Amino acid sequence: MKCSESDLLAELGALVGAGWVKTDPADLSVYGKDWTSAIQPKPMAIVLPASSEEVQAIVKLANRFEFGLVPSGGRTGLSGGAVAANREVVVAFDRMNRILDFDPADRQLICEPGVITQQLQQFASENDLFYPVNFASSGSSQLGGNVATNAGGIKVIRYGLTRNWILGMKVVTGAGELLDLNRGLAKNATGYDLRHLFIGSEGTLGFIVELTVGLCNKPHDPTVLVLGVDKMADTMQVLQAFQRKLDLTAFEFFSDKAMQLVIAAKGLPKPFESRCEFYALIEFENNSEQDLETAMELFEFCLEQGWISDGTISQNSGQASKLWRLREDISETISRFTPYKNDISVKVSKVPAFLEEVDALVSEAYPDFAIIWFGHIGDGNVHLNILKPKTLSKQDFLEKCSEVSKWVFEVVQKHGGSISAEHGVGLLKKPYLHYSRSPAEIAYMKSIKRAFDPNNVMNPGKLFDS
Repeated sequence: MKCSESDLLAELGALVGAGWVKTDPADLSVYGKDWTSAIQPKPMAIVLPASSEEVQAIVKLANRFEFGLVPSGGRTGLSGGAVAANREVVVAFDRMNRILDFDPADRQLICEPGVITQQLQQFASENDLFYPVNFASSGSSQLGGNVATNAGGIKVIRYGLTRNWILGMKVVTGAGELLDLNRGLAKNATGYDLRHLFIGSEGTLGFIVELTVGLCNKPHDPTVLVLGVDKMADTMQVLQAFQRKLDLTAFEFFSDKAMQLVIAAKGLPKPFESRCEFYALIEFENNSEQDLETAMELFEFCLEQGWISDGTISQNSGQASKLWRLREDISETISRFTPYKNDISVKVSKVPAFLEEVDALVSEAYPDFAIIWFGHIGDGNVHLNILKPKTLSKQDFLEKCSEVSKWVFEVVQKHGGSISAEHGVGLLKKPYLHYSRSPAEIAYMKSIKRAFDPNNVMNPGKLFDS
C-alpha cells in the first residue's frame, strides 16, 4: 500500500517523535551518504530511533507502505553501502549508542549498534581488557556498521576480523521480526548460526539492534619496526622469517610514493635516511628482553639475505605511534587528490605477483596516473589508489578508472581473490560481484535475502539487484 510522503513522515514522527525525523537538506546530505562521492544522495527522510522496538515499528511501516530503508552508522564505508540514492528512508543509529551490560568473568559486553568503535575500545581499556579490531576510522565508525561489513583493519593477522568478536546479536529482520542470535554462548551446536549471515550482510537482511562483543587481554608493550624493501616479493620472505620466531600483531606495507606524500603533508620524520621502493611495518608484543633480541636478530638476518636494505625500531610508545602514522595517515593525506580506491585481497602468498601484475597493467594503460599502494599485506589485503591528474576532469577520471576496475578484477579472479576485502559491495562494486562469487552462490544469496526480507525493504539495490 502506498501513501503520500507527508502522511509517511507523520507516521514516522508518531513512532519516534517528530523531532527525530529529519528532512532538512543539510541532514539529508550528511546522513544519506558514506565516504564515497560517486553517487549523489537522494533520501526522502532521516529517522533516528532510540530502541529496538522503534526499529521494529519502522520496518513494519516500511513493509506496509512499500518504501526502502537504508542503515546509517558512522558512514565511513567506501562502497556506497550506506548511500540512499532513490528516495529511501535512512535509519540512523546515533541515538542507540549505549553500553548496556558488562561481565568481566565472561569478558563480554552488550551494547547498541550506534556505539563508536573508539568508545568500545576505551571502555575495554578502562576495564583492563582489549577490543582488537582497529582501523583509521575508529573515532567515527559505529559498531553496527563494522559488523554489517565485517570490518578488518590493521590487527587481522593476530586477532581476525570483526566476525571473530561478535558472540551474539539481536536483529530486526526485513519482515519486522526480532531475533536473538547465539546470546553470547561460546558453545552452541543447535543448527544454523544465523548470526553469521548478518555479519557482512550490509543491512540487506535486517538491522542489528544489539551486540554481544568479546574482549581479550591487552597487548604488552607493542613495538614497531619499519623496514625498507626494494622487491615486493621479498616482503614474503620477511613475513615468514618474523612469523616463525615472533607472534606478530600487525604486518603492513606501503609504497615509497605513499610515504613521501605523508611526510610532506604531516611533517613527520623519515624512518631512516635511505629510500626504498616499499616499506614493511611490523608490530609485535615485547613481552621480554628475549623478544627484543629476537627481533634484532631477525632484522640482521633479513639484512644479510638482501631482503631489506634498512630499518628502524621504536624505543617507546611515542616512537611506535609516529611510525604507525606513516601508514595510518595515508588515506587522509591522499584524499585531496580525489583517489579512485580499490580494496582487494588475495592469498598472502600471491600478493607480490598480484601487485606487480596490476601495477604494470595500470601503468601501461594510463602512464599519467599516479598509483599509491598500501595495505594489510600480512592478511593479503591491499589497497590500490589511483590519483586524479590535475588536467583531467573528475567525470573523465572516473570513467577511465571504471575500465581499470574491470581489468583489476579480472586479475583478482585469476588469482582466486576478492573484489572487496573490507568495505563490502554496496552500490559501487555490485556490477563486479561475479568476479568473486559464482552464479550459484549469488542465486543462494538472493534466496536468503528473500527469506529474511520478502518485500525488499532492507537496503534495496545493494550487493545485487533482487
